[in-house]
Amino acid sequence: MKKRIAALLLVLCLLPLSACGGRPAEEGEDVVHVLATTYPVYLFTTAVAQGVDGVEVNLLVSQQTSCLHDYTLTVKDMKAIERADVILINGGGLEDFLADALDTSDAPVIDCSAGIELLPALGHEGHDHDTEYDPHFWMTYENAACMLANIAQGLGELDSEHGGVYNQNSDSAADALRYDPDKLSALAGKPLITFHDGFQYFARAAGLNLLKAIEEEEGAEASAAEIKEIVELIEEYQIPAIFTEVNGSDATARAIARETGVEVYQLDMIMSGEGTGIQPYLEAMEKNFQTIAEALG
Repeated sequence: MKKRIAALLLVLCLLPLSACGGRPAEEGEDVVHVLATTYPVYLFTTAVAQGVDGVEVNLLVSQQTSCLHDYTLTVKDMKAIERADVILINGGGLEDFLADALDTSDAPVIDCSAGIELLPALGHEGHDHDTEYDPHFWMTYENAACMLANIAQGLGELDSEHGGVYNQNSDSAADALRYDPDKLSALAGKPLITFHDGFQYFARAAGLNLLKAIEEEEGAEASAAEIKEIVELIEEYQIPAIFTEVNGSDATARAIARETGVEVYQLDMIMSGEGTGIQPYLEAMEKNFQTIAEALG
């Protein structure tokens, strides 16, 4: 928002807000531009703002990606940040690439990580970045519900007139976030090896035994020591399958599969996709549960 931050509260109170998929703004009508940094934040924001007229919710990082640690803002990204009236971030260090750009913007920032217990980051051997906390906390239903509540609170503070609608939408979306106890019991204690470091929260919520997680990127493949460790774990635990991320590299996983005979499956970090609202998130999470059950069952 290089724009009228002093007048933003007045604009928000006078204009009805709308999420993507709502009524298009009339020509010449002022619109509040809400910018969500990542796809999960975008899904949760469109769910919370559903049915409220006058806001345009946009996604900053729209390309298919597995890791944002080394993301570089484009000219298009900078224009979106400059245009934004409100910016919603995942938090937890995921948007470190955004720090300098946020310093140039006077748009209010809503941090979706507020109140969430962050786990220590898993190791990043062979990488040139270091993160104290694991920022992939949207991968549990409990944390997703907390993010929805943070978004509703943040938007409600800026637009108190529609605060009740935001809270109602948040509660409705959170009600859909229910674990199937049969699925969880079937996964309890199963050994998990992933070629992405973003499934720590997911594994803990599902009762999986996360033996090893490495973040493999192009140009930063697993070390010989890591490969040896993974092969030994596969043999020790008699693991039938290992997992890559849909947008990540699978080179090392395929090499290990050839050596050990394990299958390679894909899990989804939900960093890209189609659609708005809570449903795409639910479908991706359900597919992850199904994939693990099939691979390790």
